[in-house]
Amino acid sequence: MQTNNLANAFDGIHPTPDQSVFLVNEDELFTVRTANTWLKQANQRAIPKMLFGKFWYEGELCILFADSNLGKSILAVQIANAISMGDSVNPFDCEANIQPVLYCDFELTEKQFEARYSIDYQDHYRFNDNFYRAELNPNSEMPPGFKDFDEYLSACLERSIVQTGSKIVVIDNLTYLRSENEKAKDALPLMKHLKALKNRYGLSILALAHTPKRDMSLPITRNDLQGSKMLMNFCDSAFAIGESTIDKNLRYLKQIKQRNTGQEYGSNNVCICRVEKPANFLLYDFEGYGTEADHLRKQQGRGIDPDQAEEALRLREEGMSLREIAAKMGKNHSQVDRMIKAAKANL
Repeated sequence: MQTNNLANAFDGIHPTPDQSVFLVNEDELFTVRTANTWLKQANQRAIPKMLFGKFWYEGELCILFADSNLGKSILAVQIANAISMGDSVNPFDCEANIQPVLYCDFELTEKQFEARYSIDYQDHYRFNDNFYRAELNPNSEMPPGFKDFDEYLSACLERSIVQTGSKIVVIDNLTYLRSENEKAKDALPLMKHLKALKNRYGLSILALAHTPKRDMSLPITRNDLQGSKMLMNFCDSAFAIGESTIDKNLRYLKQIKQRNTGQEYGSNNVCICRVEKPANFLLYDFEGYGTEADHLRKQQGRGIDPDQAEEALRLREEGMSLREIAAKMGKNHSQVDRMIKAAKANL
């Protein structure tokens, strides 16, 4: 019965194979055109400009993720501030023109924000008036007409975008837009909503996210993003901040996913930065390039054999449990777990 209803809905539509553009209603799910028509249409659109070097381009929904207290917000404010002035965060080019930026700060209080961008709460840093910061109003009550707080928050976010005229939006962080992001069923509506906002208003979105507790001896991968599967599938690009074991104030930036460019900042060419506050602005100061391995915690004892790690991963993918693999390979349960994680990191 459902198939017949679907057929009836499209009764009378019989496009010929040589049509370059099919006439469809705006509310239909598919827009069908020839590949050449798509290329012609795309050619009329502007080439995406870099917002933060090759980490983030115009029109992208980009995710920046890291463990707690590594300075995601510090870097995000620095990026947003530069864009609001038409400037760059050296050495990462910003090709976009000076424009409004909306920074949704769900992490810091206004006093904590002041502490970072002042000298002992005096001599405040002067932001460009293109920089808009939003935080939650604790006294606000949800008006009728919304099914839950998540829906109300999303509506307020959209209104703020329209009011400020911002095409650049930073969300610090994703947890506050949905209470649960670890599971695919919870992350999917969030990412669909952000993609819809991006397409509706022509936005570039930088969304901050956390990593669960991770093994600091292993390289950062897409699997380290909280709720990684759905979030990573739906974003256009992603990069991560790693903690260095060399110096507590050192961080490294690593590309995790990219569509508008090839990978330039992978494991063998991460960007090394130092968190410092030379005056009234807490920032990341670029120091150079290096390999991720130099900044990872050294593993105790004998290193992991790559061939054994691949064998362990193969057995795991065939359905064997960790304990079964351990018995087969003469290892313990924890060793097998580390081997599989190492093999996945090298995929």
